[in-house]
Amino acid sequence: MIDPRFHDCTGPMLLSDLLEAAGHHELAESLAADLSIDGASDLADAGSANISFAASKAYSEKLGRSRAGAILVTADLHAFASAKTTTVVCDKPYDVFVDVLNVLYPDDGATRIRASMRSEPSPLIEPGAILGPNVTVGAGAQIGTGTMIGANTTIGAGVTIGRDCVIGSNVAIDCAHLGNNVVIQPGVIIGAEGFGFQMRSDQHRKIPQLGRVIIQDRVELGANTTVDRGTLGDTVIGEGTKIDNLVQVGHNCRIGRNCVISGMCGLSGSTVLEDGVVMGGGAGTAGHLRLGAKTLVLARSGVTHSFPSGSNIAGAPAQDVKMWKREIVAVRRLSKGDKT
Repeated sequence: MIDPRFHDCTGPMLLSDLLEAAGHHELAESLAADLSIDGASDLADAGSANISFAASKAYSEKLGRSRAGAILVTADLHAFASAKTTTVVCDKPYDVFVDVLNVLYPDDGATRIRASMRSEPSPLIEPGAILGPNVTVGAGAQIGTGTMIGANTTIGAGVTIGRDCVIGSNVAIDCAHLGNNVVIQPGVIIGAEGFGFQMRSDQHRKIPQLGRVIIQDRVELGANTTVDRGTLGDTVIGEGTKIDNLVQVGHNCRIGRNCVISGMCGLSGSTVLEDGVVMGGGAGTAGHLRLGAKTLVLARSGVTHSFPSGSNIAGAPAQDVKMWKREIVAVRRLSKGDKT
């Protein structure tokens, strides 16, 4: 979700004025009804004063359940929307939505830097928390008792950190909420902007990254690991999960409870790992896929599609480990001239 503690919105403003400001005069004139918009969200989390979008039939089920006040849709999706929702029909809803985001949340990267310079409201640091030399704590941040923070670490405005956590030196945490007993090794970056661009031939256009990172109790992140914040929703790491050094967790990833991710793994955006998934060193996933509970991914695997619970996969592209081993044996036989 877009948390107002982290991202300032220029709203509320009338939907017609918002579309005008975003450069879509014709859409503003086509409105059957106007309403006040105070922010943006994805379909699942949107409220009656939020604007959202639906760009393909994959959104049709969520579209009917969404409580968004206004939704940008293609013509073939219009009928799926609730009668209580104001639909704005356009050819490219996502492109228009990005234009709208840039009006509601202008220059968000600079906004985050300015937020780090504020002194009010004062951070809340419970008695018993220990801060090392040169630790910076942003406005409105909260740190629980028993938490220790190493030298030169930066805690961004509005960040919350639970009790009895250990945060190493030279860590940067922004747009994030951490639970209790979390361990963060030195050099970790949490809550940086996700890698999101509209790919164009003339100039790639940055998509605002307005979500959060949620790290639940007893998670451990190894040195120099990075966890990007979500685009609209949250990047989530479930309780008890352990992540090794030099791991990349992309925006909108959802990692379940008690997963183990070895060093130099990479999770592309919107990857979902259910509870108990284990990934060997150097494995990677393409985006928008799901690995079922207790799946084992062998080292150096390249996962390009979803797998059900209990899978044991290897190779690039990844497949069932038994099939992968058979292919290895077959290739070796052929290389030796054995055609049997």
